[in-house]
Amino acid sequence: MTWTWVRGAQGFGTGYAPGRDVDEAVRALAAELPGGGTEGMRRVFESGALATYEGERRLSRRLAEVLWPPGLTDQIRQVSAHLGRPLMRLQPSPRVAQVPWELLAVDGDDSDVRLIDLVDIATTAPASLRRTVTTPTEQGPGSDSDAVVLVLDPRVPGFRADSPLGSVLGQPGSDPALLSLVRRRLDAGTVVPSVATPAEAFRRPDLDRDWLGEALRKGARRLMYVGHVSGAPVEGGQSEDVTLHLCCGPETAGMTEPVRTHRPLSAKDLLLGTLPLRADGVPGAHLWPAPPRVALIACESGGDLRFAESFGLATAMIHNGAHLVTATRWVLPTSFAFHRLAGLPQSVRPLTEAVVAVDAAHEDHDPVRRLGAWQRQQLDRWRADGRIEHSPLLWAALTCIVR
Repeated sequence: MTWTWVRGAQGFGTGYAPGRDVDEAVRALAAELPGGGTEGMRRVFESGALATYEGERRLSRRLAEVLWPPGLTDQIRQVSAHLGRPLMRLQPSPRVAQVPWELLAVDGDDSDVRLIDLVDIATTAPASLRRTVTTPTEQGPGSDSDAVVLVLDPRVPGFRADSPLGSVLGQPGSDPALLSLVRRRLDAGTVVPSVATPAEAFRRPDLDRDWLGEALRKGARRLMYVGHVSGAPVEGGQSEDVTLHLCCGPETAGMTEPVRTHRPLSAKDLLLGTLPLRADGVPGAHLWPAPPRVALIACESGGDLRFAESFGLATAMIHNGAHLVTATRWVLPTSFAFHRLAGLPQSVRPLTEAVVAVDAAHEDHDPVRRLGAWQRQQLDRWRADGRIEHSPLLWAALTCIVR
C-alpha cells in the first residue's frame, strides 16, 4: 500500500503485509459475505460474523491488522485536527476489492474506532477509465436536463415476483418510504418515466434498454436503478459479461444470450453498443450516455473491481460519462430476506432505508460525505444495540466509485 496527501496536506507513506496473511484475511471475509440463493443468504443470518456485533468486530480487527498501516491512522488524526475530516480515495487491487474499508478497526485496541469514523471514503475507478482529474465534491447534479431517471424494481419478462429475478422491493405501493422518495423527486422536478402517482414508478414492464437509451440521450442529471444484477465468475476473467436486468424480451438485440424469455443488458453492451452487431453500429456511450451521478443498487453491481480488467457495469457507466457511481461490493439481502431469515417485522425495511439514503446522497452537493454520514449513523446504531437491521451486511456493501 502507498498513500499520498493532497489539497492542503502534505506527506506520503507505504505499508505492506505478507501475501499469505492477506489471502487468509480475504478468504475469512469472503466466507462471511452473503451468497446467492436462499441457503447462501440463510447462512450469513444464522451463523455469519456480520450478523452479530462481536463477530463483525473481530472480523474487522483481523482485516485491519493485515491490511491497514497504523502510521496512516496517526496522520489522518493530525490532518483532521487542522483541516477537518479528510476524503480518502481508495484504489483497491482486485483481491481486496470486496473489503469493507469503512469497517476496519484501525486503533488496534478496545476503543472500536473504525475507519469511517475518521474519513469519508470513495473508491477510485481504474486509471484507464479516468478522462479528467476531478473530485466528488466538485461534481454537482447539474446537466442539460433536470430529469431524474428512476428504474425501480423493473419487471423482468418471464420471471414471477417470487422468482430469482423477481421483485426486490415488494408489492408496489406497499412501502410508504419508497412512495415518499418518488413523491419528493416528482415535487422537485422531472421524473422519467412520467408517472401520475408514485406507485406507478415500481414494477413497470416497459423499462427496456431502448427506453433507457432514449431517456438518457434526452439528458438527465441522475439515474437510479434498483433491481437485479447477475455477476460474472471472477475466475473467468470476463468482467464485461456482468448483466443488468431490465424489461428486455428475447427478441431484443444484444450481446448476451437470452435467459428464458429475457435478454439481459451486459456491461459489454454498455461499452460497445451495437458496433459488433451491425456495420453501422453505434458505441455504447452514444446509446446509453450516463448522467453525472448513477446509483446501481443491486447484487455485486460494483463487482467488476474484483477483476484484473475492470469493464463491468459500474466502470462502464463511468466510461459512458458518469462522474460518480454508487454500487455494491457483494450480494445484497432484500428486506424480505431480513423478514424471512431474521424475523424482522414487515414494517422494518433495511433495503428501503439504504435506497432512501443513496437517493438523498445523490441529491447532495457532496454525495460521498452524505452517504458516509448515513453509514456512520448505521454504525453507531450497530454499536449501541447490535440489531440485525443495522448490520453492515447491507450498508457496508455500498461504495461510491469516482473518476
